[in-house]
Amino acid sequence: MKEGWQRSTVGNIATVGAGNSAPQKKELFQGGVHPFIRTSDVGKIRVGWIDDSADHLTDEGVKTLRCFPRGTILFPKSGASTFLNHRVILARDAYVSSHLATIKADDTRALDSYLLHFLTTVRAQDLIQDHKYPSLRRSDIQDIEIPVPPLTEQKRIVAILDEASEGIERAAANAEKNVVNARELFDSYLNAVFSQKGEGWEEKTLRDVSTDFGRGKSKHRPRNDPKLYGGPYPFIQTGDVRNCDHIIQTSSQSYNEVGLAQSKLWPEGTICITIAANIAETGILGFSACFPDSIIGMVVDEKQTSNEFVEYLLQSVKTRIKAKGKGSAQDNINLATFENERFPFPTLEQQKDIVSNLNKLSDHALRLRSIYEHKLADLSDAKQSILQRAFSGKLTAQTHQARGEALA
Repeated sequence: MKEGWQRSTVGNIATVGAGNSAPQKKELFQGGVHPFIRTSDVGKIRVGWIDDSADHLTDEGVKTLRCFPRGTILFPKSGASTFLNHRVILARDAYVSSHLATIKADDTRALDSYLLHFLTTVRAQDLIQDHKYPSLRRSDIQDIEIPVPPLTEQKRIVAILDEASEGIERAAANAEKNVVNARELFDSYLNAVFSQKGEGWEEKTLRDVSTDFGRGKSKHRPRNDPKLYGGPYPFIQTGDVRNCDHIIQTSSQSYNEVGLAQSKLWPEGTICITIAANIAETGILGFSACFPDSIIGMVVDEKQTSNEFVEYLLQSVKTRIKAKGKGSAQDNINLATFENERFPFPTLEQQKDIVSNLNKLSDHALRLRSIYEHKLADLSDAKQSILQRAFSGKLTAQTHQARGEALA
């Protein structure tokens, strides 16, 4: 270890605690002015300062709660697993949920900002030794080993890491903006096409333009009976439809001969429409497959339309269809929702032109998404490289090189 540096633990250089249980009375949150920060608020910020929250407590609501000072680090210890690796630091005094660990550095030994940067290198999942206890204990955080340089060195490291992080976040935001712009262009054209119907367009139901239209089949109970699965016939579920990008290319399960016998094998090219759980999601089968009655299957009449046109058409009305399924314990719609709905259909030639334009815009958005994901990976690698240098005592000797790598 570099001269003057010490090896310690987070518990030795900081006070590790936890936030407060949220008040149960709703009126204590009505018209309040005191931020009550939850894991969902932390989830909106990957790393950095946090100064507000979705919920605010009244004066009465905070009477028995502890207020944490500016500079306190929040480290999610339970709740949504996607937020477990987010690290934020309070930009103002605030009240904090008990699902968040609170960490305040001993300012004679460490800077809060130095500790925050170091904790971004620590994966919460690596700290959870007992998988029967899926959240972090205070001791898990206290026992994290940390290199501790002198305060002057910490200040220098923090200045460099702040600048590098700002550049990385700016580059990531610019890449994300390009993706959003491309998606907005696609959505704008999609909505304009189907809301501004041209001359000669006809109103038809989906059944009118189908050779086969109906719900999938999975007659056997229980549906998860192991004797149905493990064969050569793909079995599509609502999640497979939701996660596809136009074409369904993978299945989470497969039927054997027993499973097939109590179901129905739909042909490649069938449009799948979800009507339960993930409602109004669509995709086109890239192979023959079975699916349950929570999915509608549609085999188009190629003399009237194409599966690509109908799938884009259904994307344009997804929001409106979803709204029809709200209000029950589990969002759902039914076959009649689509049987009774009339949709606009232009001539086949016009449909081909519309599909061609939408495919080009969709491909452009996908290319930008791929570039964005590669850019994020490169930026993440650059940041980890800088962090590794920082906490091994090598950063200050290579300041200019580190900055250049972060912003490249």
